[in-house]
Amino acid sequence: MSQSRDTIIIGAGPAGLAAAIYTGRARLDTLVLEKGIPGGQILLTDWIENYPGFSDGIAPFELIEEFRKQADKFGANFVTEEVKQVKKKRQDKGRDALWEVKGGENIYLTPTIIVATGTKHRRLGVPGEEEFTGRGVSFCATCDGAFFRDKLTAVVGGGSYALTEALFLTKFCQKVYLIHRRQGFRAEKILQERVLENEKIELILDAVIEEIKGTDKTEAVIIKNTKNAKKSELPLDGLFISIGMDPNTEFLGGILELNEWREIQVRKKMATSQPGIYAAGDVTDACSNQVAIAVGAGVEAAMAVAEYLQTRAV
Repeated sequence: MSQSRDTIIIGAGPAGLAAAIYTGRARLDTLVLEKGIPGGQILLTDWIENYPGFSDGIAPFELIEEFRKQADKFGANFVTEEVKQVKKKRQDKGRDALWEVKGGENIYLTPTIIVATGTKHRRLGVPGEEEFTGRGVSFCATCDGAFFRDKLTAVVGGGSYALTEALFLTKFCQKVYLIHRRQGFRAEKILQERVLENEKIELILDAVIEEIKGTDKTEAVIIKNTKNAKKSELPLDGLFISIGMDPNTEFLGGILELNEWREIQVRKKMATSQPGIYAAGDVTDACSNQVAIAVGAGVEAAMAVAEYLQTRAV
């Protein structure tokens, strides 16, 4: 069954929800498609303290719930469905193409799309990673940290997310190793300060993980020093992998220009390489992983969609 909409927003994280608020206010027939719970990667964060307007911080779920309520208020429609494919449907005479968005059960037609599908966790690609995922290997301390009370754990990574994960784990764990392939961190300075001040965190720098070992569950990791190639075994109960994110762009099937990291390349007003398709948030090459930036990009994309539809109608 085909359904036609003014615009379809793929993804209901901060960028997608912000876009839905603005397309709704523009009185566009807006459909938001999200394969899971609205919120995206933000829900894996323990606490948000750098989003403007909340001096004491706010729980991610509460912030997303407010975004969703606003989008509902202005008429956006939400459907839980994973998008499998996007392709051109037909060429209207004198107009740009309509787009066909194929979900798991439905097919939707629209002249405009906002892609806000965010990212997924990057993998180490070492022996034992797949085998022990869910059995000591995790990608979310907020989700799984409580299972490691009084245990030995490690976080691998050097960005803000990795340091945030390590700090969160100190609430439960006996000790937290922070493993990073370089000597310095890329994380926000305030997080670096907090890590250095925390007695439960021990740094293992200039090091990479080569293997995750165990029987029924994670028991140790093999670490190699990047400077002298010396290897050592570190006993662990849990390993949290925080080495970055990969954009969710597989479903696009090559219709949009991507950069070398497979992020969507965007131009002015969040326009992509195809007319009528815009992108916002972490899935693009223009947004760093910050809620405030994703929200602003979503708003920009929504305003561009409204302008595009006005031009198209002429």
